[in-house]
Amino acid sequence: MSSFRSKLVRAALGAMAGLLAAFTALAVAELVAGLVRPAAGPVTVVGGAVIDRTPAAVKDFAIRAFGANDKIVLQLGILAVLALFAVALGILALSHRRAGAVGVLLFGIVGAATALSRPDTTGAGDVLPSAVGSVAGALVLCVLAWKAVPMPAHADQEGAGGWSRRNFLTAAGVTAVAAASAGALGRFFTGRQGQGAVASREGLVLPAPSSPAPALPAGVQLKVPGITTFTTPNSGFYRVDTALTVPKVDAGTWRLRIHGKEVTRPRTYTLDQLLARPLIERDITLTCVSNEVGGPYVGNARWLGVPLADLLKEAGVRPPSKGGTADQLVARSVDGMTLGSPVEDVMDGRDAMLAVGMNGEPLPFDHGFPVRMLVPGLYGYVSACKWIESIELTTFDAYDPYWVKRRWARRAPIKTQSRIDAPKPFARPAAGTVTVAGVAWAQHRGITRVQIRIDDGPWQDADLAAQAGTDTWRQWSYRWKATPGGHNLTVRATDGTGQDQTEQRTRTIPDGASGWHSVFVTVT
Repeated sequence: MSSFRSKLVRAALGAMAGLLAAFTALAVAELVAGLVRPAAGPVTVVGGAVIDRTPAAVKDFAIRAFGANDKIVLQLGILAVLALFAVALGILALSHRRAGAVGVLLFGIVGAATALSRPDTTGAGDVLPSAVGSVAGALVLCVLAWKAVPMPAHADQEGAGGWSRRNFLTAAGVTAVAAASAGALGRFFTGRQGQGAVASREGLVLPAPSSPAPALPAGVQLKVPGITTFTTPNSGFYRVDTALTVPKVDAGTWRLRIHGKEVTRPRTYTLDQLLARPLIERDITLTCVSNEVGGPYVGNARWLGVPLADLLKEAGVRPPSKGGTADQLVARSVDGMTLGSPVEDVMDGRDAMLAVGMNGEPLPFDHGFPVRMLVPGLYGYVSACKWIESIELTTFDAYDPYWVKRRWARRAPIKTQSRIDAPKPFARPAAGTVTVAGVAWAQHRGITRVQIRIDDGPWQDADLAAQAGTDTWRQWSYRWKATPGGHNLTVRATDGTGQDQTEQRTRTIPDGASGWHSVFVTVT
């Protein structure tokens, strides 16, 4: 075997050893996490730490570029980086087995330390997945690196200086099967840990609301091909959060604590206690602050929940307008997320609630089961805490929640926005009458007017669909006599206070995007 070919084979075997060691480490870590706590797995904790330390502008780009797949892209990126290091450590281990093993153990130390630093850590047990996984990976790397060492000619009949490929490949195959089995067993245990939560959701019967949602008026949904449906189905509702693993909380063990500044009567509630209270049902549109002009991160659903203001009043809370000194409500999720809402907005009479139902069924896990918070008129990052477990009353001066620490605005009322749903950008409609249609929203203020402009022509009033309420979006349409050629269609809206949607284009950071939405079409 030539020297070059020998080195190439040696490097390939080392790379394979490193990758198998990394695979083993992750599989064993997943097994241990399945037994201890799935959220303590190394990819999950490291991914969460990466999200926390990523600049807001980069997060915003990821949401725009990858949408609901942003977390998958992050996880794949982490695995790709890990694979590169694994290849390097595998090649190193051929000459320095101890150094390679130490490198694997260092990754375990990083994972363990990161697990302890996460806001949702439950204690020392969270280090076990990374620690045990790295030890298993280090042992595998040592064994495979030893098996890949060239043997004397008399020890291998494949030729002088040949590699003991048979022994190495046998060990590699056994390792791969064992690691895959460990990973499969880990997924099984992880699934079993979530079975109680799944069963609690499937067995939950939502009570009838004491205050049902008003019947939707006739004409709230326009019959225009391509327009967004008035009610967004649960399966199509946008999801933007930082959770790499969706928390599956057992409704039977869930608790909500209300405490903090000026809470004279702290409370802890079970789900059954909340369900026994008078519930309200409302149609409310939610919007993510990461929604670009014309973007998809907005949806409307019928929510069922407990009026939040009532719970706060019972705990002794007063809004600042009535002498209270706590002006911020900090909601905490089971995954450690914190969101800060203005107490005044929560208690000013709007339908702020702790929601337990969405479109007639218990909340989906993706959307916060068993309980989430929502406040009409505020962007989600300051109001829509999913998987909520704690409400603390404090002040804006005393505490910065998660997104505020990352330079988003403390207070974030939703801006007036409108969107063209049909025709789609770069569509090629036929000349003649073309129906331009879409939605507009200004939650808690409502929409009173929508106008369309063709190219640089005058603004023309669109026809408005029936309005279901000031907390929901509103559909609109405009019959355009389209002439052949390229045309730019632009929309703007006016809210219930008489304020026109601003033309000024801004980024989503720090308090939501603004500007007019336009689409270009070519009429044939």
